[in-house]
Amino acid sequence: MGSDITAEIIVVDDNSPDDTIAVCQTLSESFPIHLITRKQERGLSTAVIAGMDSAAGEFLLVMDADLSHPPETIPDLYAALKNQGADFVIGSRYINGGSTEEKWGWFRKLNSRIATWLARPFTNVKDPMAGFFGISRHHFLKVREILNPVGYKIGLELLVKCRCRRVVEVPIHFADRTLGTSKLSFKEQLSYLRHLKRLAEFKYRNYAYFVQFAIIGLSGVFINLASLSVLLHWLIRPVAIGVAIWISMSTNFLLNRNITFSYAKHSPILKQYLQYCGSCLTGAFFNGLTAETLCRTFDYFDQRTLLAAFIGILTGMAFNFILCRYFVFAKQKPVSDEV
Repeated sequence: MGSDITAEIIVVDDNSPDDTIAVCQTLSESFPIHLITRKQERGLSTAVIAGMDSAAGEFLLVMDADLSHPPETIPDLYAALKNQGADFVIGSRYINGGSTEEKWGWFRKLNSRIATWLARPFTNVKDPMAGFFGISRHHFLKVREILNPVGYKIGLELLVKCRCRRVVEVPIHFADRTLGTSKLSFKEQLSYLRHLKRLAEFKYRNYAYFVQFAIIGLSGVFINLASLSVLLHWLIRPVAIGVAIWISMSTNFLLNRNITFSYAKHSPILKQYLQYCGSCLTGAFFNGLTAETLCRTFDYFDQRTLLAAFIGILTGMAFNFILCRYFVFAKQKPVSDEV
């Protein structure tokens, strides 16, 4: 680091069986190293937060300890925070001058690009997946109590929740680790999708909930039709239609309870189910009322019944969503937003 930089080095270790503790103890005799050994908690994101909590400096810089991130660029990141007025600074692989190892396989490159593309609704930076980043202590403390990342993309969590206006990207070369294994796995990819869901709900609020609600509602149409096509072989048509509606409504309830409104999935399920059925009936009532009113009131819609029916569907869905959001799956008290 530059000679004008005064810093402490905080190493957060999840009680690994290697020589991390011994190495840090030896180095601490010559360098300002502080080791945090966690024996209960696990995970990169919570480790980063633990390190930030214990830091005393004005600026906080996060990097991997396996030298994947080049230490020689630390002065550049520090300068962006201190001298350029950046709220957030990123060691970026994907701007001019940045690069990754040539031996990266096609799958790893594709995975990184897809993950970056999925983060576009939240930020326009080139490398939102970066694990090499810096932020002022002031900005970190402003959002400390609302941080709840899933997986290891703590940088993206901070970018979104800090609402940083000035973000600077510094080009780096990302090197492959020489020891250990990558965090990339199918489990981590699922965690990333769960993380994006949380961030969408944080940034877009009811819009995010409504999109999930609408997608699940659309899936219910296919479930209804598939169920009906099977049931017609064994049941008379009126009964088959009724059972198919019940099946699709029940699956929609379970999906909404566990995905869209997952914060409420610990509430009594029977009570929620009965309320959900009432909500669906209310939506169906306003669906029919809207379509019929349009056709009876306006000649234009009287000649275009399908358009009136479509508007009725949207109206009924809106009423159903409002009832689900604020009544059926209402937030009773602060709980973790699990999926």
